[in-house]
Amino acid sequence: MDSKDDKRDVSCSSPVCVHNPHLDALKDDILYHFSLGTATHDLPAMFGDVKYVCVGGSPWRMKSFTEFIAAELGMENPKSEYPNICAGTDRYAMYRVGPVLSVSHGMGIPSIAIMLHELIKLLHHAQCKDVTIIRIGTSGGIGLEPGTVVVTKQSVDATFLPKFEQVILGKPVVRNTDLDQSLAEELLQCSKELNQFETVIGNTMCTLDFYEGQARLDGAFCSYSEKDKQDYLNKASEAGVCNIEMESSVFASMCKLSGLRAAVVCVTLLDRLKGDQLKSSHEVLHSFQQRPQKLVGYFIKKQLKAKAILN
Repeated sequence: MDSKDDKRDVSCSSPVCVHNPHLDALKDDILYHFSLGTATHDLPAMFGDVKYVCVGGSPWRMKSFTEFIAAELGMENPKSEYPNICAGTDRYAMYRVGPVLSVSHGMGIPSIAIMLHELIKLLHHAQCKDVTIIRIGTSGGIGLEPGTVVVTKQSVDATFLPKFEQVILGKPVVRNTDLDQSLAEELLQCSKELNQFETVIGNTMCTLDFYEGQARLDGAFCSYSEKDKQDYLNKASEAGVCNIEMESSVFASMCKLSGLRAAVVCVTLLDRLKGDQLKSSHEVLHSFQQRPQKLVGYFIKKQLKAKAILN
């Protein structure tokens, strides 16, 4: 196999690392999909004191998280609509309250990868320090009760290997998908303190597709049997996979390259061993989707309280 691990040094002069010497030649780095730029916006003034970045699929969910964390931190403003910082584009949405930035990333690896390239550059240009980034979302569980929250230990591919592979200049490049284990343990401890729902640490399988790539039987095409599906999902479970989603591998690899402390926190909406389609009521699913928000909100509030005591 021609692929090899990307072994570039993650050390750099900025607390949030970029690995692109060509950026130094740009008079204006245009973050096109955010409708922001270094010449048109004062990024250090706008984002320099950001300490926590939470990302998730839908703009609605990330605005909801912003409203939630504002209330948790006592920063809510009844008159504020929390304007979308990226209102000049329809690709992504971005909201901010205090030290917390909330950004949508769409669905799937290509969409979140584009967002992360520009987000990492934004944090770099803004001279942010000691940033923690957490993906919050939904997933399909394997052998877990629906509503269980999974904090990812490692993101694995559809063959259960902990790697993210991308073709660059016609050659496959393989990158590591480890996440910050101390952060995962902190989040698990926060869930125990909350004591509102079950939370586990386990591997997350990241796929390129929602249907056949996740062994569903209900897509437009399917070339395998129910038994084939069950055999595959059981092998995934034996490999330590607790849930399945579509963004964690590139998220883990890009955060690791940039030196960002990162975690993935997803709730399971169903047990894929028992079916493929969501049958829970809208109210139940909505309550499930709030669980990662509650856990991450509790974590951020606890962190800020501890820092305030130290200061």
